[in-house]
Amino acid sequence: MAVRVVALDDYQGLVEQYSLAGRPDGAEWVAIREHLAGEELVRALDGAAVIVAMRERTRFDRDLLARLPDLKLLITTGMHNASIDLQAAAEHGVTVSGTSGPRTSNTAELTWALILALVRHLPEEAASVRDGGWQHTVGTDLLGSTLGLAGLGRIGRQMAHIGQAFGMEVIAWSQNLDPAAAAGAGVRAVSKEDLFAAADVVSVHLMLSDRTRGLITERELRGMKPAAYLVNTSRGPIIDSAALLRALNEGWIAGAGLDVYDTEPLPADDPLRRAPRTVLTPHLGYVTARTMSHWYEDAVEDIAAWQRGEPVRLLTPG
Repeated sequence: MAVRVVALDDYQGLVEQYSLAGRPDGAEWVAIREHLAGEELVRALDGAAVIVAMRERTRFDRDLLARLPDLKLLITTGMHNASIDLQAAAEHGVTVSGTSGPRTSNTAELTWALILALVRHLPEEAASVRDGGWQHTVGTDLLGSTLGLAGLGRIGRQMAHIGQAFGMEVIAWSQNLDPAAAAGAGVRAVSKEDLFAAADVVSVHLMLSDRTRGLITERELRGMKPAAYLVNTSRGPIIDSAALLRALNEGWIAGAGLDVYDTEPLPADDPLRRAPRTVLTPHLGYVTARTMSHWYEDAVEDIAAWQRGEPVRLLTPG
């Protein structure tokens, strides 16, 4: 009997591109190209024995899981998904598997694309050339400026290495940052207040948790230099979005580069879409061919292992 597999948020049509139909044997893949929620989501998932969720875009809470009686295997891309209630999944007899990640610096690379676009005003200048105009802005040098990292984990360290290659001083802060470990990476540990006050570019690389939700408030934004930029490729709710809107509209900071938002996809009427001095991208940090191909290949392996009764890469409560 064929196994119905529903892949959510397949914006780029990768299920078809990677020819996943029939893999593993007997799997019937249904790709949902747009983001669904509410009753529309429940209808789309009706009869699915396997669901492949793209990152944390869809919240699988207790109520939703209770409405999916046919669901047996829930796969998330990556090995962590705060949007899945693992305890409720276990209680409903749903196995939850993840996918491993290839060695990559994709998020750091996207972050630097945002930084460079901001400091050299690339969107404005590119539009000017297409409209028949020529240069009209003055860029900011990175050499000799200060990069402030909120978070010095794997991605933060990649950011530091690239910033140093640009000739920037790199400073960092996080709630549990070890100054000696930072120094080992050529980074100076500072206080939260000093990070925002001293940096010419502040880049956020923290996990979203109860401790980091709303971490960057009006106080931090007002503490930044008027010529400084804020970049977030981590999670939207880490920054108070209302305060950020005021900062942009009132000129507290020079601009912001955002790849993540409180609600995704970003609603069409969200005021951030009209905010000045911004470069906005649709959560592209992890979206590279290497990563997406690897995740879907692992998803096929997860299904095959589950069919054998030997599930792999399990995510469990606790």
